[in-house]
Order: sequence, then C-alpha cells, then structure tokens
Amino acid sequence: MKKIALSLWAIFMSYLVFGQDITGQWNGVLKVQGIQLRIVFNVSKTDAGFSSTMDSPDQGAKDIPVTTTSFENSTLKLAISSAKIEYEGVLGNDNVVVGNFKQAGQSFPLNLSKKAIEKEKPARPQEPSKPYPYYSEDVSFENTKAGITLAGTLTLPQKQGVFPAVVLISGSGAQNRDEELLGHKPFLVLSDYLTKNGIAVLRFDDRGTAASKGDFKTATSLDFSSDVEAGVNYLLSRKEINKKKIGLIGHSEGGIIAPMVATHSKAIAFIVLLAGTGIPGDQLLLLQQELIGKAAGTVDSVLQKNLKINQGAFDIVAQSTNTEQLNTALTTYFKQTIKDILSAERPAGMSEDDLLKMIVGQLTSPWMQYFIKYDPAIALEKVKCPVLAINGEKDLQVPPKINLAAIKKALTKARNKKVTTKELPNLNHLFQECKTGSPTEYASIEQTFSPIALNEVLQWLKIHTK
Repeated sequence: MKKIALSLWAIFMSYLVFGQDITGQWNGVLKVQGIQLRIVFNVSKTDAGFSSTMDSPDQGAKDIPVTTTSFENSTLKLAISSAKIEYEGVLGNDNVVVGNFKQAGQSFPLNLSKKAIEKEKPARPQEPSKPYPYYSEDVSFENTKAGITLAGTLTLPQKQGVFPAVVLISGSGAQNRDEELLGHKPFLVLSDYLTKNGIAVLRFDDRGTAASKGDFKTATSLDFSSDVEAGVNYLLSRKEINKKKIGLIGHSEGGIIAPMVATHSKAIAFIVLLAGTGIPGDQLLLLQQELIGKAAGTVDSVLQKNLKINQGAFDIVAQSTNTEQLNTALTTYFKQTIKDILSAERPAGMSEDDLLKMIVGQLTSPWMQYFIKYDPAIALEKVKCPVLAINGEKDLQVPPKINLAAIKKALTKARNKKVTTKELPNLNHLFQECKTGSPTEYASIEQTFSPIALNEVLQWLKIHTK
C-alpha cells in the first residue's frame, strides 16, 4: 500500500512540474547602484530542451543570444558567456521566478514575471506638481539658420506683465526640456524655482529630441548654440519679456554654449555657468576618466594604461581634418593598442569588428570631434557681460578648481570685471548634496538640485536683473 502511495505521489509531482510552463516572455527590473534597468528573457522550447534571448530595453539592446538555457526541478538557469552573465531562479506557484542576476562576480536580486513590469518611480520631493502658481505655456520657435522647429515651455511669474528672462541650456547628450536623466528633472526644478521668484524661463527639447525637430546625431556644440540663439530671438518677440534683461543659464556642455551665444548676440545681458568648462575638451575627458576611475576603485596601473590609450586616440582626433582618414587612423591605432580588450570585453553577441566600429564611431562623431578640439577660452575671452560660474566641490565630471580658474583667467583676459566664481561645498556635477561625487550616486540621491545652489543663482540674478 505504501509503495502504491509513493508511486501516486511521484506521478502527481511529475504532472505538477510538467505543468510549469517556462516558455514565453519573462520580465524583471534590475536595480544597480540606484539605476533601474528592465530585463526581458524570451524563452522558447526546442527539440533538445530550451533556448532564449535577452533584451535590455533601457539600453536599446534586443535579441541578445543566451548561451545556455535550462529548466529542471522548477529552477531556471541562463548564461551569456561572452558577457559573463548568469541568472538562476526558482519558479513558484505564483508564476514568478525568484532569483539572482550575476555579472563579472557581482550578484543582484532579479525576479521575473510574465506580467509587464514598470520601473519604480523614485522619490523626487523637489519636483513641482500642477497646478503651478504661475503661468506655463508650451511653445515652439524656428531656428531659421538650421531650418528646424524647436519645442519647449515658457514659464512666466504671471500671465500679464514684463519680466526678466533666462534660457536654459542642457548638458551633453540628447535631453528634453527638463534635462531629464536618471529619474531627475533638474531644469524643471530650476525653472520652477526661478519663475516663483519673478524670472521668466524658457527651456526646450534638444534638437531631434522629444518634440523638437532636427538631427541630434550630426550636431555639434556650435550647432546647438544656434538653437539657443533661436530661443533668445523667440523671447525678444514676446511682449512679456524685458528685452534688456535676457540671460542664459548653461549646465555642463551648456556652459560651453552660453559664452558662444553671448559673443554673437547683443541681446544677452548676463550668463550663468553651472559646472561649465574652461579647459579644452580632450583635457577634460582625461580628467573625468581619471577621477571617476579612482572613485570606482580602478587599479592605478589599469587606469594609467587606459588614460594613455585615450590620450593617443584624442591626439589623433585633434590632428585630423578628414573624417574618413580619421576613421582609418583610429581603427589601425586601436587594433594595435587594445587587442586584448576587443577579445575579452566585447558585449554579448558582438564581434570584435563590431566593437571596434562602435568605439571608432563614437570618437569620429561630429560632436566628439568638435568637443575634443574645442577650447572654451576662445569664446570666454570675448565675453563682456556679467558672468556667474559655480561648480560643486565633488564634481568628478567637470573638476571645479581647474575649470573655475581657467574660466576666470579667460574672462580676465576679456577685461571683464563683472565675474563671480564659486566652488560650492559637498555638491556633485548635478548640484546634488552627495557623498563621493561619483555618477553612480546620481540616481539614488532623492535631491535633484541643492537649495544652496538654487539660492546662489537666484541672489546673483536678482542683482543683475534689477
């Protein structure tokens, strides 16, 4: 009797396991250092067992081949050998796989479900919510020089009246009017604060981004400066704007663009540089790499090797005058200097040639070529209007001391005596209060823009918009 009972139990369990269907799309959200990444595994049945692919929608990656896929005793195991990725989880009765995602020796919890999973909305206490206590209008304006239409938002302290105004200029990368990144909206917070304090603000989507037209990929900082000029011209057309009190506030790359516009447009009454740069692009990129690498704990010998490789590549870019020849020169250079990296560090499903093309493509893009070669001092030495330049003490992307000193030196050469430079304690590149300043902290910090930095900008603006 006992033997029969055990046999029946075995049969029942085999049906239970067989009834667990692992095929289909499995969705999860991977949380790494405050950043949330959606992960999707697509599992299919084959004659030999199972096969699968992986998608990473937030990174634009799709159909990455999974090297091995197995499902035994309710345990799902996946491995992508070339990317050093492993996943192991147990499928429960609730149709959820509870497990861990491992890559390069690090392990992170990752649960999978067949239901679509949305990323958790991070706490952002500074973000304003509607209705706003001021007038807000979605607008569009033409950059006739580029033949494109740009879209943005104009906020006014009141619907009627005449107000001083600023145009906000975003940092590098395709960003919308809120300068949205890693769950933060710095320009939304900044515009809200300034508008509540009597200053009109125009912020707009970068060309080719969100509602703005144009091609972002082929544009340089110089091209973006013409977009800003178009924004200034738009403000000049509005009866609510004091034409003699229009200024620019540029963050990061925007701090390069603002002086460009100020030298071309007589309408600019003042500029504010938020983590603006004062040194040539190639020098800045190397400093960034060194500081961020040290903060991440990169071994010094590896860091110095990488810096040397990049310095060599930047020198080739700096001396180039022809993109086709540059492409050839960089391809040859990297084949000689990073052969071990090409073979060992390429992403899953990517060949060495494809990885090489990607690296060379990034360096030969119009934006990167221009940035590496450009010296911000060229424009700063011509700026005559009042300037406020502030940087965070813990900024690892635009190191404060060397850049503030370079900005001040260039403006002194311009005989500009209306210059204020400040290094604000304990703030990072986004002007958040932080621990280390590392970019890996940006997403996990609830604060979007330090009140200290906001007040610093406002008090200076009040003086120059009287």
